[in-house]
Amino acid sequence: MPNCHVDWPQAWRIIAARYPPIAFFERLSVDPAAWEALLALEELTNPSVRDAVGEIALVPPEDRISGPGASYVMAAFTHLNPKGSRFSDGSYGAYYAAAALETAIAETVFHFEAFARDSADPPRSEDFCALVGILAAAFDDVAALAVEQQRAILDPASYVASRAYAKQLREAGANGVAYPSVRHAGGQCIGAFRPPAVGLPHPERHLQYRWNGARVDRYFDYARDEWIGL
Repeated sequence: MPNCHVDWPQAWRIIAARYPPIAFFERLSVDPAAWEALLALEELTNPSVRDAVGEIALVPPEDRISGPGASYVMAAFTHLNPKGSRFSDGSYGAYYAAAALETAIAETVFHFEAFARDSADPPRSEDFCALVGILAAAFDDVAALAVEQQRAILDPASYVASRAYAKQLREAGANGVAYPSVRHAGGQCIGAFRPPAVGLPHPERHLQYRWNGARVDRYFDYARDEWIGL
């Protein structure tokens, strides 16, 4: 299958700011096979750790990472979205990031709007955290596929083809997928299947999305101290 090396000095990922991760993976032993036992010990003094850390068993020992920022990466694989995503059917995690902040915003605004619309939310705002890290790994390249296959995988409204494609790649041991953004023309994204394929990120800035009852019409960039219209 087509393969490319993704080398981004900045890989942007936006997550909800409501639930900052407990820094469990930052301070773990170098033996990933022992993490379940360490988690059990941690729970003796802090029962909420299990909920914050998620299901470590979902990540095989050889794919587990630790160090500064590791909890941000591991959370994508230990806390599953039962509804799935473009490159996951919900039975495994995936770490999504973009080469530009604007692309990450466009992607997450789309999904936030869908959630707020389905929930019939009244006008409200929600804070998000923008993570950034270095990304350097080999990914399977959707842009190198035949045009018809690309169209199916990047269908704006359907994940049927993309999930089937991702399942095949993941079972073959691929790091993940590099693909053109579906929500931001010209943007580039990755969906990683394995934590080691992702550089350790750190929080870079906070954002606030404003839902006006029908769409996200603007967001506040705390780093720039200004509202930006969409």
